[in-house]
Amino acid sequence: MQTKALRNRSALSKASFLVACLLSLAGCASAQHMDHHSGVTSGTTTADPYEQEWAKARLAKSPRHQEWVNVKHGDRTVSAFIVYPEVKTKATAVVVIHEINGLTEWVQSLTDQLAEAGYVAIAPDLLSGMAPKGGGTSEYGADRDAVGKAIRALPPDQVTADLNAVADYVAKLPAANGKITVAGFCWGGSQSFRFATNRPDLKAAFVFYGSAPETKEELARIKAPVYGFYAGNDARINQTLPKTIELMKELGKKFEPVTYEGAGHAFMRSGDAPEPKAAATTGDKDADAKAAEDYQKSLTSYQANKKARDESWVRWKSLLGGI
Repeated sequence: MQTKALRNRSALSKASFLVACLLSLAGCASAQHMDHHSGVTSGTTTADPYEQEWAKARLAKSPRHQEWVNVKHGDRTVSAFIVYPEVKTKATAVVVIHEINGLTEWVQSLTDQLAEAGYVAIAPDLLSGMAPKGGGTSEYGADRDAVGKAIRALPPDQVTADLNAVADYVAKLPAANGKITVAGFCWGGSQSFRFATNRPDLKAAFVFYGSAPETKEELARIKAPVYGFYAGNDARINQTLPKTIELMKELGKKFEPVTYEGAGHAFMRSGDAPEPKAAATTGDKDADAKAAEDYQKSLTSYQANKKARDESWVRWKSLLGGI
């Protein structure tokens, strides 16, 4: 969690960070990529997706029971954020896999929103114990570049073992009905697809703008239906879809991708953030005109992302309700 000192970093440091993010344009197609999507446009006042104070505020207002748990397996201890629904009967569980940005406050907020919809939701911090001082995502503070590098360096077998341990943990909770699903975003979307190749008892895998394992042998291990949520303006990820569709069809696997036109990568987060606001006028005619133009572009992008986010939630909850 960011401290006041971190939020007050110099303009030069912030500029360096944004440049680093932009250099990571290759994105979240696999564990080798970094999410650069900031949603910040010149001439526009909008929420910083890395600070995510809006998500923190939503979490604080939630009436649902939230807690942190330690899930141990072998020599690993995985810290996980879990939220329980306010329901009378046992509920299906959703394992939430975070973006390349780590277990941020937005991911925690989304986990809470799943509980609001009636599901036991648990989000493991896959960086648990991997930070320089033995911590996880929060130890890195505002340094999302370092978070991305650390996540890219995670051993795939360790990620699978962590997810299996968390899935085993949540399935045995008294409030859970034993049915397990997985959902992931960006890097986590790719991990969600990959986890489906390693966990045969999954009831469903929900992949948000993530790519699939590339080999036929891997995909052949999938038992659960896979539901994809993709952005129309995300050619980097979408270029991988034809091959995935072809292989899944050839293997007789259920894969249902839906593309939300006009939306960009990370639309679930971007569409969840507050609407951007126009910057104050300065009296400089040219500068104000440019700011107004930038604001309109930012607003159009936000509205498309919010529409995709809202439609995705309707679809997602409908699919979960059928499990």
